[in-house]
Amino acid sequence: MITVHHLETSRSHRILWLLEELGVPYELKVYRRNKATRLAPPELKKIHPLGKSPVITDNGEVVAESGAIIEYLVEKFGSKASGELAHLQPSPGTAAHRQCRFWMHYAEGSLMNWLLMKLVFQAIPRQKMPFFARPIARGICQNVQAKLIDPNLVTAQQFIEDHLGRNMWFAGDALTMADFQMSYAVEALLARRSVEGGSPKLGAFRTRIAARPAYQRALEKGGPVIPQV
Repeated sequence: MITVHHLETSRSHRILWLLEELGVPYELKVYRRNKATRLAPPELKKIHPLGKSPVITDNGEVVAESGAIIEYLVEKFGSKASGELAHLQPSPGTAAHRQCRFWMHYAEGSLMNWLLMKLVFQAIPRQKMPFFARPIARGICQNVQAKLIDPNLVTAQQFIEDHLGRNMWFAGDALTMADFQMSYAVEALLARRSVEGGSPKLGAFRTRIAARPAYQRALEKGGPVIPQV
């Protein structure tokens, strides 16, 4: 049986959602973040040397990285899926396949870098430091966000909003593994930018996936997707 090593409020939620959609039985092991550092506990390094989540084990095999896990699960179980899930992996050579591949890479290769930087630079001024250093840290962090991070997030927001204005799902008309990969990034973008009012297509995508019973089951088992900042 597959075991999902799930870190609370992390990207591994999308793995739970995919497994719930596929109806694949799995064991869930939940790990709690360090309350002070918000980092993953050292126990995860016993599963994979990087000590990160998500990571799954399947009959002795260890698979890490969200995209690799999603591809592994779809390759192993996707051929048995039907209905809405029949096109989780689009046929090679099609436009849907090219779009699916792009968004699978874009989620972590481009978008999450800026979202993580946003999270870090929001958190730095709240760390322990001499009182006289706090205004300096706050000023530097606000400047970096305003001049570097936020412009890139605005560009990403507009790019995704435009794409979803022309497509029901990220690879076109059918639900694919790209939607699972992008789900966390969309949640994080809306949370960090507070842009839902100005991004109706992004908001509609989140509403659409959140209404799915499998997504709701994943939330019940794994907890919230995005930590409160």
